[in-house]
Amino acid sequence: MLNLADVPRGCKAKVVTVNAPGMWGMRLLQMGITPGAEIEVIENSSTGPILIRARGSLISMGRGIARRILVELISH
Repeated sequence: MLNLADVPRGCKAKVVTVNAPGMWGMRLLQMGITPGAEIEVIENSSTGPILIRARGSLISMGRGIARRILVELISH
């Protein structure tokens, strides 16, 4: 298991848990980032936001929030 901020570009992963507090946790759940959801990392450079595809939508998020999402890699 690793956090979303550590998943390389082009990899797919399955969400294990979301540890974001309060409003951020609720917003992630509303965007479809829920346990069991499959996501694909579209862009993840060493700095700046991360771009993912989740449930057919493109989502950009900061690295701090991405570190609170634990995932299992599906493919590289």
